[in-house]
Amino acid sequence: MRKPARAAVVDPRSLPVTARAWCLAASFACQLPLLLQLPGWLGLAVGALAAVVAAIAWKRRLPAPLRAAVALAAVGLVLAGSGFSLGRDTGCALLAAMLAIKPVELFSWRDARSLLGFALFAPFATFLLDQGPLSLLLGLAGALVALAALWRLAELDAAVPTNPLPPVHAVGRRLWLVGRLALVGLPLALAAFWLFPRMASPMWGVPERAIAKPGLSGEMGPGDWLDLMGDDSPALRARFFGPVPERMQLYWRGPVLTDYDGRRWSRAEWTQGLPPAEVRVGGPVWDYELELEPTDRRFGVTLDLPLAEPDGTRLGHDHSTTSWRPLSSLRRWRLQSAAPAAYETELRPMLRTMALRLPAGFNPRTIALARQWRAEAGHGVAADEAVVQRFNDWVRSDFAYTLATNLPGRHAVDEFLFDEQEGFCEHYAGAFVVFMRAAGIPARVVTGYVGGYYNRFGDYWLVRREDAHAWAEVWYEGRGWVRADPTAAVAPERIYDTIANLSDDGGAGLRGLADMWDVGDWMRRGWNDFVLGFDATRQRQLLQPLGIRDLEMHQLIVLFAALAGLALAWMLWLVARGERERDPVLRAWHALGARYARLGLAPAPHEPARDWSARVLAARPQDTTLATLSARFSDWRYAAHPANPAAARTLILDLHRYRPAETSR
Repeated sequence: MRKPARAAVVDPRSLPVTARAWCLAASFACQLPLLLQLPGWLGLAVGALAAVVAAIAWKRRLPAPLRAAVALAAVGLVLAGSGFSLGRDTGCALLAAMLAIKPVELFSWRDARSLLGFALFAPFATFLLDQGPLSLLLGLAGALVALAALWRLAELDAAVPTNPLPPVHAVGRRLWLVGRLALVGLPLALAAFWLFPRMASPMWGVPERAIAKPGLSGEMGPGDWLDLMGDDSPALRARFFGPVPERMQLYWRGPVLTDYDGRRWSRAEWTQGLPPAEVRVGGPVWDYELELEPTDRRFGVTLDLPLAEPDGTRLGHDHSTTSWRPLSSLRRWRLQSAAPAAYETELRPMLRTMALRLPAGFNPRTIALARQWRAEAGHGVAADEAVVQRFNDWVRSDFAYTLATNLPGRHAVDEFLFDEQEGFCEHYAGAFVVFMRAAGIPARVVTGYVGGYYNRFGDYWLVRREDAHAWAEVWYEGRGWVRADPTAAVAPERIYDTIANLSDDGGAGLRGLADMWDVGDWMRRGWNDFVLGFDATRQRQLLQPLGIRDLEMHQLIVLFAALAGLALAWMLWLVARGERERDPVLRAWHALGARYARLGLAPAPHEPARDWSARVLAARPQDTTLATLSARFSDWRYAAHPANPAAARTLILDLHRYRPAETSR
């Protein structure tokens, strides 16, 4: 029996070195923006894997079992890094890992084109994770390099002669030509972006991520905020119209936590169905625009205390805002807030009971001390204020602020107040509220952000996630809920210091870094305003300067279709007319030929200039100028002497000026 023939072994060198280099460079360029969006260690690991695989595959072909082992290792690496959770982040990380090991199959023309086609998915996947300007620029650069690589593959496959330019210049020229071709589609892309009918929310949004950034939630437990307070990414930006609140009034109100089980604070969801509590304004009304970064959650943040709910949200009884839909994209609200002079002066019995409730069997030392202070202070509003003041004096003298805390045991508040005596806002606010409730004073925890950084370039306030804060509210007879911040008593610098303060004392170096950071964030805000926040409202505002107001949907569709049609027609015209002659002398000579073509005397493609002029002169004896121009053109084109720029410019002008008379031959 005849043995079956073995499969032909593909020579790794069958693909030219130039083509392999272009493919690997394009693969890396497309992969880079995606790697930057992965968790740091995972991005470095996948990048290192790509470098190792490319180095090995450059010289030899890996056996099939080894290739399979590499693929399984890459999948295992990604799944382990994502905690074996399936979602958008994991899918994008898998795409990056597969692209990293794809070069092990780079041996033939088909492999090369397959790798480049696969690599083009990476920039698009990047936009699922981040839509910032850096991702856009890197993604466009990666796509440009991949298209240039495809072009080069086509040239090599067709045996087109190598460009005589130096390698660096040849690469730059090819990238420029590909970029210029890409620009042909720019008008159509702009028309689609600016005029395609928008929905109420921005088209570009950040869907839910499997590995979400920490953010405010409806609960607060031991250590929950450590990750949040270590994140310096922006949480919100605010721009005021008119009076600006003092820095000590910059409390950004988030979820209000009332229920306590001895370890965790949580929001009483049923109170969100009650109408907002009555507020009597006690100062200036602050009019401002709030730009919230995506959080994938429904909890909104507003300047304390909002007077009305923003569009698309609900204002709860405790004046916390809840969005009807998850805040999965950039959200911009126009709001008004004011400091209250009186806030819910009539507390319903059910709400009062809830604001005094403590779980049984927890924190006995705290409860005993609070009752002792209650007995010593007496009763009434003045006695309540005295208990609050005494608590603040205590923490101010004996406590310290630190993020390095131990995980508490069963009696967390007792351990904090009597043993540790150091912690951060989560500890101070929780212990304060427990203490006040034990003393018979209604109290609750408020979460959100505090302070902010003023960007003088953009005239707005920036609040980062690390500005997350928890404070308290106590209820006084006749005044209602009043803010109390025990953290400010022990560490006011945590609440009120800014980079600008440090810069004034620290010298011009820090100020210079702050300015650079301000400019960068101002540009990012402009990107949010110009691109990410472009919704139906902004679309209508864009058309108003053109005198177009209250444009109906069908009218917008017609306008979009008209401009898109013009853009397509322009693209078709460019394609139909072909490549424009680069040499201005040849361009002028061809234009002259086109003028004679209208007279039926067009030059033939194979016809020398002098022969063509002789043929024209035979038909039109009066056209002696053409013979002169033909001679000058032939001298410029074929003479052995160096080109004279001045003579060339004169020849171009003369060729453009000459117009054959429309008389009979």
